[in-house]
Amino acid sequence: MAQIGQKARGLPGLPGEHAAIPVWNAEDWFFEDFEVGDRIRSIRRTVSEGESMLFNSLVMDHHPYVSDEQFAVEEGRFGKRLVAGAMVFSYGLGLAATNCLNSFSYGYDRLRFIAPVFIGDTIYTIRENLEKKVHDHTMGKVRVSYSVYKGEGEHVLYCEHLMTALYRDPSGFAEEADKVIAEKKAARNG
Repeated sequence: MAQIGQKARGLPGLPGEHAAIPVWNAEDWFFEDFEVGDRIRSIRRTVSEGESMLFNSLVMDHHPYVSDEQFAVEEGRFGKRLVAGAMVFSYGLGLAATNCLNSFSYGYDRLRFIAPVFIGDTIYTIRENLEKKVHDHTMGKVRVSYSVYKGEGEHVLYCEHLMTALYRDPSGFAEEADKVIAEKKAARNG
C-alpha cells in the first residue's frame, strides 16, 4: 500500500529544500498501489445555511425545496428545506477525494440520492476501491464507491467514480493492454 505524502514532487520555481518536502494531501499512487477493498472514512462536515444558499446561487438551483423556507415548511414533503442533491454529491466526494497526482477522473456511475439532507445536517463519506482493470498502454481504470452518510450513519447518497491511474511500470500491463485495445476496436467496428 502506498504511503500518503512519502514522495516529494518538485514544482518549478521552488527552492530545492522546499521541493524535497512531501506535499500534504497529494498522493503519488500509481495503478499498482490501489488495492481492491481498501476503504477510507472522511472527517464530518455540517452543512450551513449560508453555504447552501451560495451553492444554490452558483449553480442557479432555486427550487423552492432548497431556497424557500416558507414553502418547504408549509407545503414541502419534508417540512424543512433540503440541501441540493448536487451539493451533497460535491461535498460527499470532496470529503473523501484524494489528490492523487497520477490519476484522472473518467466519470461517475450509479449516482443515487437515497435520503434527504437538510440545512444543519452533518455528513461524512466512506470511499472504497471496488475494481481495477487494464485500460490501455499507459494507465489502468479504477472504480471506487462513495457512500455519504448523515448523523449517526443514515445512508444518504451513493455513487461510483471511474478514474484512470498511470502505471508505475507499463511493461507489466502491455500484453493485457493489447487485448483490451483490440477488443475495443473490434466492438467499434462490429
